[in-house]
Amino acid sequence: MKQLQDGFGRKFYYLRLSVTDVCNFRCQYCLPDGYRPNGRQQFLTQPEVARVTRAFAALGTQKVRLTGGEPTLRKDFCELLSSVAETPGIKKVALTTNGYRLAKHAKQWRDAGLTHLNVSVDSLDPRMFHQITGENLFHQVMAGIDAALDAGFESIKVNSVLLKGLNDKELVGFLDWVKQRPVEMRFIELMQTGEMDSYFQQHHQRGEVIKQQLLQQGWQQAIREKDAGPAERFWHPDYEGGIGLIMPYSKDFCAGCNRLRVSALGKLHLCLFGEAGVELRDLLGADEHQAELVARLQSALQTKRETHFLHDGDSGVTPHLASIGG
Repeated sequence: MKQLQDGFGRKFYYLRLSVTDVCNFRCQYCLPDGYRPNGRQQFLTQPEVARVTRAFAALGTQKVRLTGGEPTLRKDFCELLSSVAETPGIKKVALTTNGYRLAKHAKQWRDAGLTHLNVSVDSLDPRMFHQITGENLFHQVMAGIDAALDAGFESIKVNSVLLKGLNDKELVGFLDWVKQRPVEMRFIELMQTGEMDSYFQQHHQRGEVIKQQLLQQGWQQAIREKDAGPAERFWHPDYEGGIGLIMPYSKDFCAGCNRLRVSALGKLHLCLFGEAGVELRDLLGADEHQAELVARLQSALQTKRETHFLHDGDSGVTPHLASIGG
């Protein structure tokens, strides 16, 4: 089988596929002023999603994550989900969501082929949750996680962006929460983007601090799977759940990169903090372009840089995380 491999020997098994830029939350670290449309956007259609997924699968991709914005705002979300899940070669279909529709639809999405779920919960304090997300929906989101546990997903992860001065004192509460729940709690370092320089300076919290606390409390680091995300994962014999840390400012973070991104407008992004993107949409309109699409993906990958330049304060052209799916 042909394979996606870059000039540094890294192989790519994981596609993060954005299906919309639109989001109904106003998270301080992403869209503090809410979603602001730039004209009338024509996001990828279901046939286009199916074609791009087939092309990646033909090159060894085994895992697809649907992202946004908030993916479940799409009226045809279930159809999109099914088309990805039915693609030969795709073994894992994941979703990153703010969870506001989860309580109602968890079983339906599971039945449609969703296997792995990530829900954003930046605080277990309803008031802090409201402050960070701009929405007073904490209890609705938590009810969604309960519904997801009942629906029997292969994996449920809860994402929390580390924010100094806001939720950075909640580690004990989150550890208590996963003690008897088969959920992986993931802490994500705040990443600098073009629209939030001052916010980053005020609230950036290093994940290394939490890592050292975990190791001191008997947590042990787990082995990383080849199609896993970028998190360093930890387990503890006394806990049913686990912990993950995503630390993009850590040494050698990019060495294990195994994921590529396609935006909701059909551009391939080789890095979350990279270039303007490689146009794919001109090849997504008909099945006869499939071989050319595969060739373009392979060619584009040879221009992928060895690392991002976040350490230098360079976040590339990314204005905010919702623009290419985080």
